[in-house]
Amino acid sequence: MANETNAVEAAAAVAGHAAEAAEKGGMPQLDFSTFPNQIFWLLLALGAIYWLLKNIAIPRIAAILADRAGTISGDLAAAEQYKLKAKDAEAAYAKALADARAQAQKIIAETRAVIQKDLDAATAKADADIAARVAQSEVKIAEIRAGALEAVQIVATDTATAIVTALGGKADMGALNAAVGQRVKG
Repeated sequence: MANETNAVEAAAAVAGHAAEAAEKGGMPQLDFSTFPNQIFWLLLALGAIYWLLKNIAIPRIAAILADRAGTISGDLAAAEQYKLKAKDAEAAYAKALADARAQAQKIIAETRAVIQKDLDAATAKADADIAARVAQSEVKIAEIRAGALEAVQIVATDTATAIVTALGGKADMGALNAAVGQRVKG
């Protein structure tokens, strides 16, 4: 109940003030009798805001901006250093790569020379081996040919002797051998 009584009293007080303001007429901010007081407080508030901005806010903002500028310039300088290091590393890498390629080409050339030398030696050995085998084969062929000619001559002589005997004559072995030998040779 006490709350309701207070609420009623507050409403009555507000209504009383409203009635007073209505009697004066107009808006209170346009009441020229209070302008000097309003201007004083306006200037005092603007002065306080100016002093706060000048002495507290702007120096803090300036310090933050200077810190950011220092950080940015430091980062840019570090980035430039890293860029130079990267260029140096790239140049060293390119040189190492070129050296490695040159070394690889040298090794390839040396290996090719060794392989070619071994191949030439193996080819020469194989050629010599083949030549020796060919010579042996030619000797064997000559022996076989001589043996075959001798066998042909013997068979031809025997055949000629048998033919002459079959025809009723007596074969002269010297003449038959000479005739068959002449015919076999050519």
